[in-house]
Amino acid sequence: MAVLTQEQITALVDLRHALHRRPELSGNESATANRMAKELTALGADRIWSDLGGHGVAAEFKGAQVGPTVLLRCELDGLPIHEVSDISYRSDIDGKGHLCGHDGHMVSMLGVAMRLAQRPARGRVILLFQPAEETGAGAKAVIEDKRWPELRPDFAFAYHNVPGRPLGEIGLRPGPGNCASRGMQILLVGKSSHAAAPEDGLSPSAAMAALMQALPELSTGTIGDNTFALSTLTHAKLGEPTYGIAPGHGELRVTLRCMTDERMEALVSDANALVTTHTADLAIKVLWHDIFLSVKNDAEATDIARRVATRQGHPRYEMPTPLRWSEDFGRYAGDGTKATLLYIGAGETHPQLHNPDYDFPDALIPLVTDLFSGIIADILGPSA
Repeated sequence: MAVLTQEQITALVDLRHALHRRPELSGNESATANRMAKELTALGADRIWSDLGGHGVAAEFKGAQVGPTVLLRCELDGLPIHEVSDISYRSDIDGKGHLCGHDGHMVSMLGVAMRLAQRPARGRVILLFQPAEETGAGAKAVIEDKRWPELRPDFAFAYHNVPGRPLGEIGLRPGPGNCASRGMQILLVGKSSHAAAPEDGLSPSAAMAALMQALPELSTGTIGDNTFALSTLTHAKLGEPTYGIAPGHGELRVTLRCMTDERMEALVSDANALVTTHTADLAIKVLWHDIFLSVKNDAEATDIARRVATRQGHPRYEMPTPLRWSEDFGRYAGDGTKATLLYIGAGETHPQLHNPDYDFPDALIPLVTDLFSGIIADILGPSA
């Protein structure tokens, strides 16, 4: 597969900037998805699937002979964060921003599509543009789509840019690579009363105070340790902001985080037990949101990426511990699929993911295109 020309790289950068201006939130990525389908059609994809698991788009590029299926995944969605930036292409939509780099991930895969004008020797490549990664709902919805069996791969690869690591460094980690996490919403209902007669009501304040102390104490261990668990209080609300009413309702939100799915099951059980212990007199409802499984990277797929990165001369980093943040790519592993997520440095002083001044580094676009094109060639053979 021929390398990208400077004209192609410039076109990809321009498209990335256009996507950056018009971010769409998880589950609402229709315009972005339509743009990706249009670009993939123009690049000669053999088949396009639309509306996968919501607004997902997939494109097939077939080799001349029968062989394995290699899936490369990127993400469509932005974040509900106001961008604070002086770049010329900053978000045009107040309160929404591509502040995680999904705009760059998308155009990297379009760069791979450009190079797939010369098809691999065998098998097929599926480029998947997944919806709703930020909420943990997208991969599950794609896999539950009735058309998923038409796409199911033998190998699946994706990447995430990683601020704080040298620009272009390829991070590799077989086994656990990203933590499982989920959001716990606790609704507490008692009975309000006049503030002059609080004894005639049932306030959730004492239960909330106890839980606000007890839930964070479920945290144990350190990242890389199978006992690792992190319980982070993220929101609390008690009654209404008045002076005449003793509150009758409250809400807590907590994020639970573990290195493995098994440890998460135990942490969920412990958190539920604490809620039961401290809320005996109240009506309680516990809701779960943003459920991410652990990313468990396949050793063989990771070895392939390592081999290609070495051959192409990229600096490599063998990650000693998983990352604490979550990624829903973990759902693609198993069921016959060997999957690995790669962690590509965005620069040692680059703003952190989800910071209001974050912006994807355009220099990664040709590098990632070359890396993933090399992975395809390693598995499916070079183009004729």
